[in-house]
Amino acid sequence: MADADDNKRYIFLDPDSIGSDQGWMFVIVAAPTGVIYQNQGGGFGCIQYQQEGYLIPLFGPDLDRDLKDIFVGELKGQGSRRFDWPADLLDRLRAAVGYYVYGSANREALFPVPLVLDESRLAEVDEAWVPVVTPDGPGILVWENSD
Repeated sequence: MADADDNKRYIFLDPDSIGSDQGWMFVIVAAPTGVIYQNQGGGFGCIQYQQEGYLIPLFGPDLDRDLKDIFVGELKGQGSRRFDWPADLLDRLRAAVGYYVYGSANREALFPVPLVLDESRLAEVDEAWVPVVTPDGPGILVWENSD
C-alpha cells in the first residue's frame, strides 16, 4: 500500500463503482511516472495488483468477452497465478490480448499495433491482470475482476 513518504500517487481502477455499467479495459504501460495504478485481480482471490506507469484506455463493445471466457468460463474465476497453461488455452489467451493500440506520439510509426502476451512473465498472468508488450514496452492489460 501507499507509503506517506514515497511521493507517489495511487489510483485504484474501478470505474464501475461510479455506476458506469459500460465495462472497461486499460493498458498500464510501465514507466517511472510517479503514478501507481491498482487493480483487483485473481478472480475470487481478489488480489490487489499495482503497476507504476501511464494508462491507455481501450474502447469497443464487449472488449473483455474472450478474456472472460477464459478466466471466468474455462478457469471458473479461480485465478491463474503460476498456472501451467495448456497449449490450446495459451493460444486463446494470446489471441484474446491482441488489441490494437497506438504507441506514444514521440514515435515515428503512429499506426496501431497489437498488444502481445508477454510470455516471459507468464507466471504473473491472472484474471484482470495480464502482462503484455506494448509499442512503448512492457505493460499490463487490466479489466474488471469477476468476483
